[in-house]
Amino acid sequence: MAGTRRAVRLADAAMVVCSLVLVGWIVAFDPLVRRTYDSGGALATGWFLAFALLFLAACLPAGAPSPPVRQWFAVLAPYVAVSAALACAAVAAAVTGRTSVFATWCGSALVLLLVARQLLTLHETRRLTRVLESRVAARTAELRTSEARFRALVQRSSEAVAVIDADSTMRYQSESVERIFGWPARGLLGRRLVDIAGPRSGPRIAAAIDAVVAGPETVTVLEVPMPHRDGRVRYAEMTITNLLGDPAVAGLVLNTRDVHDARELQDRLVHEAYHDALTGLPSRALFRERLAGALGRGAGPDDVAILFLDLDGFKEVNDSLGHAAGDRLLLDVAERLRAAVREGDTVARFGGDEFGVIVESVTARADAEAVAGRIAAALREPFCAGGRELHVAVSIGLACASDAADVEHLLRNADLAMYRAKSGGGDGLAAYDPAMLAGLVSRLELEADLRAALARDELALHYQPTVDLRTGEITGFEALVRWHHPARGTVPPLDFIGTAEATGLIVPLGRWVLAEACRQAVAWGAGTTRRLKMAVNVSVRQFELTDLAATVAEVLAESGLPADQLCLEMTESVLLTDTDENLAQLQRLRALGVTLAMDDFGTGYSSLAYLRRFPLDILKIDRSFVDRLGGDDRDEALVRTIVRLGRSLGMATVAEGIEDAAQLSVLRELRCDFAQGFYLSRPLPPAQATRVLTGGIAAAAG
Repeated sequence: MAGTRRAVRLADAAMVVCSLVLVGWIVAFDPLVRRTYDSGGALATGWFLAFALLFLAACLPAGAPSPPVRQWFAVLAPYVAVSAALACAAVAAAVTGRTSVFATWCGSALVLLLVARQLLTLHETRRLTRVLESRVAARTAELRTSEARFRALVQRSSEAVAVIDADSTMRYQSESVERIFGWPARGLLGRRLVDIAGPRSGPRIAAAIDAVVAGPETVTVLEVPMPHRDGRVRYAEMTITNLLGDPAVAGLVLNTRDVHDARELQDRLVHEAYHDALTGLPSRALFRERLAGALGRGAGPDDVAILFLDLDGFKEVNDSLGHAAGDRLLLDVAERLRAAVREGDTVARFGGDEFGVIVESVTARADAEAVAGRIAAALREPFCAGGRELHVAVSIGLACASDAADVEHLLRNADLAMYRAKSGGGDGLAAYDPAMLAGLVSRLELEADLRAALARDELALHYQPTVDLRTGEITGFEALVRWHHPARGTVPPLDFIGTAEATGLIVPLGRWVLAEACRQAVAWGAGTTRRLKMAVNVSVRQFELTDLAATVAEVLAESGLPADQLCLEMTESVLLTDTDENLAQLQRLRALGVTLAMDDFGTGYSSLAYLRRFPLDILKIDRSFVDRLGGDDRDEALVRTIVRLGRSLGMATVAEGIEDAAQLSVLRELRCDFAQGFYLSRPLPPAQATRVLTGGIAAAAG
């Protein structure tokens, strides 16, 4: 900037010198004064000085613009120089008493040039003014647009945005808070957040603010109950960011969103995971947790005993009178079990017609035997279901902690004792004895038979259609394995899948099922434009024992089935076991183009965090939810929430276990995408499945 000022001063000085030299030239060479020019005289020196000043001004480096205080000199210098020249000419004329034509023309030319310069300057000034005005207008419009966009985003956001002081006083509050929590934004300004939150949440918020204030740009997140204006309490997730050091904000930024519905859903799903959906009793998972706690609390080896119960005759009731009668019977059994045990004992339903009881006391074995006697007596009393009087009995196995090293051993012992009671004709109690381990031989035989079944082609696949609820068309099938044993007859999957998983046979069994299902899908699509989706169940053990992605890629290459026509269904245990490794395998499967589905959604932990983290495409709503549709509105609301959850996460939903038209109608109203169930079609052998595929499903089309 100093260089620029010096250059301007030199240029201005040069202009003044030039003007003075010009006057001197006029005076010196006026015909009335002199007629000769001496080289090296004063005029020559003046010209040299002027050009030297211009040269120095050009050589100086450019700098920043001159300050306004210095600009007046640059503006007035030309006028001063011209005025000086004209003044000198006037003085010369006054002294000599004569005027020169040359001087007159030169003076006139200088005036004209000065006027022209002024006009050009005025024109340039107007042009620059217009350019600056247009830029200012454009920038102003841009700022207004940006401000309007920011305001719209903040006011219509699903979160309430606020700026508060370190003492939690509200300085700014977005209008969205009224939509979320019912409070008008203006009414909150000037109030302290800790006072608004109330005594329950205020201290936690104050502690969070203190933690955030301790460091610049620190962020903390907390979940607290907040009062709604209508008196309700809603859970809110608050994110507090320290922007006290940002001069544009100079406060703590508070982003608050209502997570009450999501929390209720998660709590409901957790409750469903730890409680039986039908009876409300604790589930197997909660039973195991409480048993582990009891063993940890026990002062002696005889302080804990457990009972395993299996109803005798329940299958006959269920098969002859239907699931409704069977459910009614289970509900009545659960009520009698609650009444028969002592206060503090845990009664759980494991599934089907199996129950468990935990007994804690210093005389646990004797107390467990007494509880078992009361249970057996209570269940011998007749039940009434469907207008009929029903009689069932119960086989009970008893095991004590003194005979087991850990929870697993204790459960195994009780299971062995229960099977001993059942194999002895039922309706009785059997206590565990180490000799019962001989019963494991049967299971070992089952394992050996299963290994042979893979080699002897005793396994077959049945296919259950998946129906699009919007069109009624079959969009795919789920492959379900069946075992036809030459001596045992048809072995239910529940009887051998567990053995396959425990022994590792699930790996060759799973590969066979996958290959056979893909081959069948290719056969159904041959010569047609059909693109059926083939669903195959995979076990968590397949993730643990093998590279499932490599196996799937191999089978797809062998069968020729496009990857997008294969759907792999897994239970939530895959998401909860060795999550990092399983996540990597799921990502490799997704990279192949395979569709991934969560089976039996809602029966496990069902963490929303896992749903966001894992690359899933489909949620399969467990049949326990579908069974209750058409009854309690809360059950329908839960299914609706799961459907909406799937849609919000970009996942399709499939309802399992549809058994009547009412359930199908409700699911259509809830906008569930796909459905399976006996009402639509049972799992069918390939030939029958082909006929259904060709002829369609009348029930689904209705």
